[in-house]
Amino acid sequence: MRSFLFTAVFLALVSFLASSCNGYITYYNKANTIDRKFKANHDTVAFIKRYNKLFKKYNPPKSNFAFSKYETYIVYADKYSKNFGEKKSLYKLLDLVAPYNEHYKTLFPICAKYGIDSLSVEQKIESSKNTMNKQLIDTFSVAFVRDQKQGRKDSLTTVTNDRINAKLLKWTIENYGFPSPQKIGLTGNDGVFMPMLTFLSHIGGNVPEYYPYFKKALLKYVKSGECSPNEYGTMIDRHEYVNKREIIYGEYLFNFSDLKKVNRKRRSIGLKRTRNAM
Repeated sequence: MRSFLFTAVFLALVSFLASSCNGYITYYNKANTIDRKFKANHDTVAFIKRYNKLFKKYNPPKSNFAFSKYETYIVYADKYSKNFGEKKSLYKLLDLVAPYNEHYKTLFPICAKYGIDSLSVEQKIESSKNTMNKQLIDTFSVAFVRDQKQGRKDSLTTVTNDRINAKLLKWTIENYGFPSPQKIGLTGNDGVFMPMLTFLSHIGGNVPEYYPYFKKALLKYVKSGECSPNEYGTMIDRHEYVNKREIIYGEYLFNFSDLKKVNRKRRSIGLKRTRNAM
């Protein structure tokens, strides 16, 4: 009996420690499992129930994948009159969507239904944007213009600029953490579009001397929910592709032959399974 109890406690402890170490990777995998087993517009009640349980344990991480799931959950919970936290949850959602330009305007109807008028929504969005780092916004606005210099047609200029941007990203991580949308937004000064996935892809492909650092450092931010799994996976795959090796996560092209191996690696960072292979 003691042996059985010891084994049960040990396995529970191992499971807890694995979940803690993986942070939001566990969240992503649980969300992927829910999406695979239940469809929002078909198994709606089960979908709502399982996401409700997930969100009680995890606040949605600050990435596009996460806020879209949280928004879907709220919309369906409202439609089927299930408790989702009403104003408290809607204000949390507004914080998450604030960096994504005018997406928040699509939430006007549901916010109004729960007593948050459009003016209050605008004020909440403005308040969230004011928490962003102005210095980093200025710096990355320049960096993203540099990233697209001459349409990336001159290889020498492109590699030089990618190296400058890699140095900037390393400095940012060491001083401010990962430049997530909650820190710098998606649109910088003068309307500069700032997609971190593209930025990381270019660094992964053109700056090999920084690659070992980013491979290790960015995984930490995948676990914290600030760097999305597909951003990280794309950077790694681009590096492998440029070096004529088979890609690892199936995020950059599909030149891999071992589908099971790729899907195991995808799960290790919280990505959905893929059926694509060469």
